[in-house]
Amino acid sequence: MQIVAGIQEPSGGHVTGLDVTARDFISIADLSSMELESLLTLAAELKALVAARQAHARLAGQVLGLVFQKPSLRTRASFEVGMYQLGGHCMYLSPAEVQLGEREGVSDVARVLSRYVQGIVARTYLHEDVVNLAHWSDVPVINGLSDREHPCQALADLLTIREHHHGSRPPTLAWIGDGNNVAHSMMLAAPRAGIHLRVATPSGYEPDAQVTRDAAAAAEARGVELLIMNDPDEAVRGADFISTDVWVSMGEEDERDERKSVFHPFQINGDLLKRAGADVKVMHCLPAHRGEEITDEVLDSPAAIVFDQAENRLHAQKALLCHLLGDD
Repeated sequence: MQIVAGIQEPSGGHVTGLDVTARDFISIADLSSMELESLLTLAAELKALVAARQAHARLAGQVLGLVFQKPSLRTRASFEVGMYQLGGHCMYLSPAEVQLGEREGVSDVARVLSRYVQGIVARTYLHEDVVNLAHWSDVPVINGLSDREHPCQALADLLTIREHHHGSRPPTLAWIGDGNNVAHSMMLAAPRAGIHLRVATPSGYEPDAQVTRDAAAAAEARGVELLIMNDPDEAVRGADFISTDVWVSMGEEDERDERKSVFHPFQINGDLLKRAGADVKVMHCLPAHRGEEITDEVLDSPAAIVFDQAENRLHAQKALLCHLLGDD
């Protein structure tokens, strides 16, 4: 087990020297603990308005551009529905239409779209492309997923944990599986939200070293636990929440056979849940590869709150849109 602590201030969530503004959302590290708390509170309020069928057209007349290199269900649907509920409109630009960095340079795409829309969501392969878009854009840019982070998913996960944690002590979350982009964002998010986090991956699949240093600094500042380890049984012991993701992400298909073998001991199944807390809840950002990283037995059980997570993408992102595109 590796205990991560005692590391100095983080260098930030970006991997290039390009400037981005406070009105961009490239990394979950772009938010302070106070801003994060405010966003989650607003998300809960907006969710209550939907349940009460009350109008809340806070972004009337605004247009959000979606620049996607990867296919999507939750990211596209949640942003499109969210902008509609906020009184605005979404413009979806498919990979075939934009061909970011190929048919047209990233800087040109950013400057053109800045003349048409009030915000841009980028779902890319390379994190650098999101950072470049933000650098050249005159409107806020949101990271809808990159190879380094998935900060919108982390917002939804924190909202879901808030809804399902009823104890007085801080919750403990165990991340089991790949040290990937989703894990990175949760590592940066959990300490800012006062959540203890244990990350268990196979040897050689640990999270990025810089992300680990940044997350450790945030954990030390908030006085919460951040553990990096290779033992899933130890990670889930007494945990309130367990989260996972697919073993083979988009772009890693040629590693499928090797990854399935290496990650098999990290499957979320009934036996693993018995080692966790009595009322443990299971999370997954979806899509799930049933029978690989998680079994049907778990995914379809009362312990699973994955569809609450999926719904909360909508509410958390609406709060983010109000924060970035609103007048306040």
